Amino acid sequence: MSALSFTTKKGSEIASVFDELARLRIAVFRDFPYLYEGSVAYEKAYLKTYSQSERSFLFAVYSGDEMVGATTAIPLRDETDDIRRPFTQTSADIDRIFYFGESILLSAFRGLGLGHRFFDEREAHARSFGTFRTTCFCAVERDENHPAKPLDYRPNDLFWQKRGYVKQDALRSTLDWPDIGESVSTPKTMVYWMRDL
Repeated sequence: MSALSFTTKKGSEIASVFDELARLRIAVFRDFPYLYEGSVAYEKAYLKTYSQSERSFLFAVYSGDEMVGATTAIPLRDETDDIRRPFTQTSADIDRIFYFGESILLSAFRGLGLGHRFFDEREAHARSFGTFRTTCFCAVERDENHPAKPLDYRPNDLFWQKRGYVKQDALRSTLDWPDIGESVSTPKTMVYWMRDL
């Protein structure tokens, strides 16, 4: 294993690593619970949202020349309608909320404290503006008895709770993607987690 190195990119700079980030997202999100049958073309279209926001953020981990982990964040105001919708349907002030996108890491690099580093970096970026009061992210909900669920699967809920995040059962959205082996996208329920900065 090569020594790890780290890089930060903001706003339009993120476009320079679209290919690497797309490949990493596809590799990590194939695992349960996402079971994502991804394509680089879809990924690059999705990632444009981040390169078009002046206040978006990427923190990436490299082993040698390979991106092995990454995490993103963006003001909720700059996210897609699908992500914003649960908040715009309430009285929430979306200009005070920072949204955390993916937090992805190849399995060989887990257990090294990088998950905490990802949250530290994103929270520090959100605080740096002095106007955001809350951070949030969403996670897919799969059936407890899903046939693809590994016997040793452990959800991240406890980790998120230790970071101060609280599951918001009333805040849900629906995102579509094809499961592994499928060519048609199907809707998935996403539930939000939040904490005050």
